[in-house]
Order: sequence, then C-alpha cells, then structure tokens
Amino acid sequence: MVDVNEKIWLSSPHMGDMEQVYVKEAFDTNWVAPLGPNINAFEDAIAHFLGENVKVAALSSGTAALHLGLKLLGVGSGDVVLCQSFTFSASANPILYLAATPIFVDSETDTWNLSPELLEAAIKDSIKQGKKPKAIIAVHLYGMPYNIKAVSAVADTYGIPILEDSAEALGSAYMGQHCGTFGAIGVLSFNGNKIITTSGGGALVAKNPHHIKNAIFLASQARDDAPHYQHSHVGYNYRMSNVLAGVGRGQMLVLEDRVTARRRNYERYHTELGKLPGIEFLAEPTGYFSNRWLSCVLTPSYKIREQLRLALLEQNIESRPLWKPLHLQPIFEKFPKFTDGTSEDLFNKGLCLPSGSNLTQDDLSSVIKIIKSTL
Repeated sequence: MVDVNEKIWLSSPHMGDMEQVYVKEAFDTNWVAPLGPNINAFEDAIAHFLGENVKVAALSSGTAALHLGLKLLGVGSGDVVLCQSFTFSASANPILYLAATPIFVDSETDTWNLSPELLEAAIKDSIKQGKKPKAIIAVHLYGMPYNIKAVSAVADTYGIPILEDSAEALGSAYMGQHCGTFGAIGVLSFNGNKIITTSGGGALVAKNPHHIKNAIFLASQARDDAPHYQHSHVGYNYRMSNVLAGVGRGQMLVLEDRVTARRRNYERYHTELGKLPGIEFLAEPTGYFSNRWLSCVLTPSYKIREQLRLALLEQNIESRPLWKPLHLQPIFEKFPKFTDGTSEDLFNKGLCLPSGSNLTQDDLSSVIKIIKSTL
C-alpha cells in the first residue's frame, strides 16, 4: 500500500526544466506586469502548436476567456445560450455574468459530450418561443473531443456560433485537427490541475484577428487610445501576467510529453482493469484523439463507485466522481434543460482516477491494487 504520508493526487502540476529560466528572465528584466516578452512568446507558442492560422490572447483564467468569448459573440442581457450540462460550472457561470439565460443540453454516450439530437431539439424549442440562441457552449470533456461533425452541422443549420470549451483538451484532436480551433472562439485553461499549467491562467483562441484584438482590449480594462485614462466600454482585469506566461512558455516545451504520459496512464488502467466485471472505459471513436487529461472509469452502480472512492481515500489517494450535471446544481436547476438521463447516469457511476503526468508506476500499481481488491 501507499505511504499514508505521500498523497497520490488526481492531477497535480508537473514542472519541466525551463519554467524557472523564463520566470527569472521576467524578474531580471523587470517585466512583471501583464505585458512583456513572455506573454508574446507564450501566445505564439500556443498558436504554433494549434495551427489552423489561429491567434491567441493569454488571460488570467479559462473562465475569463469564456466570459470574453460570450461577449465577443454578442451575448447580453436576456439572450439565450445553449450549454452542455455535463461539465464544470465554469462553462456556464459566464452566461449568468452577462444576465443571459442558459439552456442545458445532455450528453451522448459515445463521447460523454453534447448530444446533437438534444441540441437540435433545444434550438427548435427556443426558436419556437421567439428566442434564437446566441451561442452554443460545447465542451471536450476530460480531453475527449465532442462530436464536432454532428454538432457543427446543427449549429451551421441554424446559424449559431460555437464557443468551444477546450479547457481540458489542449493536445486533443479530431480528424487530425487540434481541439480549440473548430468553434468561432476556443477557450483553453492552464489551471494547476490541467495538462499544462501557469498556476492559474487561460487563453482565448480565434481565427478572426478582430476577436483577439477586442479580447485583449477588454481584458486590459478597455482603455481607449488616449494620453490619459479614458474608457468608453466596461473593461476587465483579465490579462495574464508576464511572470506566469514565463511558466507557460516552459510548459509548452513539454506539452507533448505530458500528453504521452497521460495516455500511457489510461492504457495501463484500461489493460489492468478493463476486463473486470462491470468496469467500463470511454473509448476513442475513429478519428478522435484524446489527451486523456483524466482517466475515468464507469462502475456498475453508485454504491460500487463510492466503495472504490472511499477505499482509495483511506489510502490517501485522491479520486473524484465525474462532473455533477449542471442542470442538477442548485444554482442552475431552475433553468430550462433538454436531458435524457445520460449525464445523471454517468455522474452516479463514474470515477476519475489519478491521472497526472508525474505519476510513477508504483503510484499506478497502488491505485490498481486497491481497485482490484475492492472489487
């Protein structure tokens, strides 16, 4: 068993060799404000990695990027936004920031992401009630791409832009194209538990250069071009600091290694646990590539899921139930929803296992041994 004094985390930060070099450079040159060489280089590195001629704005968080993304898509008070229900609350909170109304849409079983059929039903119902949705928030959950072909087809049919929540999916791809580059606007997160981190941070991704220019303008307190401080728009303090961008520059150098390590974790879990009775894993459909940010397992029941979680916790190993659907959250339960029970079932039976790229083989052996002995 694992030493109780050495916790095995679900997904902890994993530093490389160059982060401190870039951070020291920021201090040595006194570029510690929310602008500077590290920010420019970090944004360029992300854009180069993603390809597709995208531009990037580095921000203080993925939530900030979602908020600005909705504003750039014209979402305001009284508007309607369709949002995947099976996700973290940050995907939907910015809808409320803007005094808009979320409509929650359930998932499909193949990807655990947005159901194209329920999405279209929600759109038709909203239009029937005189409110054409202003945007669709589609999420690549746990690094698994959503059904981009089908969801995009629905969105294009009704002329509704997609805000692509790729907070968990940097390094994932669909048909060879990186996640974060499919929607009108993409969003990345560099929170401490993500595939790479800047401790806290995020980015807005877009092919339209005006979106990036406007995002940086709004993220920098919307200061007008004047010799004094003049403001014609409400702005936000959302720009990433040059110090944290230095961490991001170092992390980009090891991104592909981190993806490889997390996929290797998944493969070992799948190999050693996949044949146990009632245990299921989310497979990659043809053409999908998941960064396997978190390795998740489905158990036969809520009872067994909790038995596994508590058995791991007893040995100081962190695991976590899959996301509780937003339509079940107290803050969101009053809003409209189009559901069929898929996400509720996943929440009740699913468990996220330790998945960090810095897990040792001994760590994985400890987790696997406890799960096998519990089952």
